[in-house]
Amino acid sequence: MTAARGRTGRPPLTEQRRAEIRLEIARAAVDLFVTQGVAATTGEQIGQAAGVSARTLWRYFPSKESCVRPLFSAGIDLIAGLLREWPPDCPLEGLFDRDAATDVGIIGGPERATVGDLVRLTRTEPGLRAVWLQTYDEAEPAFARALAERAGISADGLRPAIWAAMFNAALRAAVEHYAWRTSDTPTEAAAAEAELLETLRSALAVAAEGVG
Repeated sequence: MTAARGRTGRPPLTEQRRAEIRLEIARAAVDLFVTQGVAATTGEQIGQAAGVSARTLWRYFPSKESCVRPLFSAGIDLIAGLLREWPPDCPLEGLFDRDAATDVGIIGGPERATVGDLVRLTRTEPGLRAVWLQTYDEAEPAFARALAERAGISADGLRPAIWAAMFNAALRAAVEHYAWRTSDTPTEAAAAEAELLETLRSALAVAAEGVG
């Protein structure tokens, strides 16, 4: 008789665990980029700091700069979800009222200071800048669908595409304006959160006015 043949070795990772690993790598990458610079940081160092092998890291990300992408996309995903649920009869700039933003973790979350450090780096690091812009570019169709649903029109038209482009640009400009002018510390965390929300609200209000 022969033993039944079957799978050997470790069981496959769940999607949730893969997402956790990606986020752990992203945090490690930011820490190293901030402390020693992007050019001086290697993929092997990022993997070691995250507790994974270099082979595993390159299986998840094509470059060391792309390792930070989960931190960028997480915030955009939260905003897209909030936008889908925001009542059509409520002003769009109210999307960032403190209660609503806190409920979905846009502010006050454990990643806010880390993402702030990361956005500040995009000002001087072209590789990170490319990842930052690509993340927003790929989010635009989701914003267009959400805005079209609010208006009760097809998401395939030009109007929601333009709305999404304005919404997207307003968000990015607000986050950059905030991050490039501030540096989060424990003593000023509450004030920083309030300023971030006000900056986001102001940006959406300007976008809602349209081009004069």
